[in-house]
Amino acid sequence: MRRLTFLLRPSWVILAVLVVAFAYLCFTVLAPWQLGKNTSTSHRNQLIADSVRADPVDVTTVLNGPSDTHTEWRKVTASGSYLPDSTVLVRLRHLDGAPGYSVLGTFRLDDGRLLLIDRGLVAAVDGSRPPQIAEPPTGPQRLEARVRMSEGVTPGKDPSVQDGYRQVYSIDTNQEAGFLQQPLTPIPTGDRPGYLQLDDKQPGAFTPTPLPQLDAGPYLSYGLQWLAFGIMAPLGLGYFVYAEIRERRKEKASSPTTPTAPVATPTPAPAAPTTEARLADRYGRGRD
Repeated sequence: MRRLTFLLRPSWVILAVLVVAFAYLCFTVLAPWQLGKNTSTSHRNQLIADSVRADPVDVTTVLNGPSDTHTEWRKVTASGSYLPDSTVLVRLRHLDGAPGYSVLGTFRLDDGRLLLIDRGLVAAVDGSRPPQIAEPPTGPQRLEARVRMSEGVTPGKDPSVQDGYRQVYSIDTNQEAGFLQQPLTPIPTGDRPGYLQLDDKQPGAFTPTPLPQLDAGPYLSYGLQWLAFGIMAPLGLGYFVYAEIRERRKEKASSPTTPTAPVATPTPAPAAPTTEARLADRYGRGRD
């Protein structure tokens, strides 16, 4: 176990915490987020495909049906007449890649209920202001449209009156009901209240809002990638631990052994000088 004590160092502890947190996010947040978007997109595409093949039904059938039924994109017919002075413009839309507006209006059914209608798109003048909006035709009308779900309200983007038109930032039945001060009837869609989006060549219609592309998108592959990252991160940490242990073994194997201190050899004491040597040192060498 002593070989693993280096894992208790702060750098290794921090790295392990980061890896565990990243893997947890991959499995519990990031991958489910992308896989959930793939599921919702596939469900939407299936509803659109089914609506293309199905015959339209009277909108009162949808209005009188269960509120939890998924009815978005269903083709319906509506009989009644447009209400005058009910035009509302939706800002920040695009038509053929240029700035535009969606035109909303109110349609009264023969039974008296009021529905919000998306009449289609118009191009902005000079890219910044709405054009002159033609009023819808008067008198009895029969419309073909699709059920759409409200987009919700954008926080901080309140309705206003600009350039002579009531303007909003999103299509929301409840918001438009308060702005117009009309009792609009929300169409049940299983989630948020719905409205009607006109098909092409209908009375009072402008350029229709195009249907989304029936493409599931990259969400499934993104979700699988996050799952793979969540698996690879702990494996990578394990590899770094193994590499560190291997390097430590190599360093230990290649380090030299501690040398033994050499035994000092005593220097022999010099021999005592003889009497003759002492006399020669004192009086010099004898004469020949």
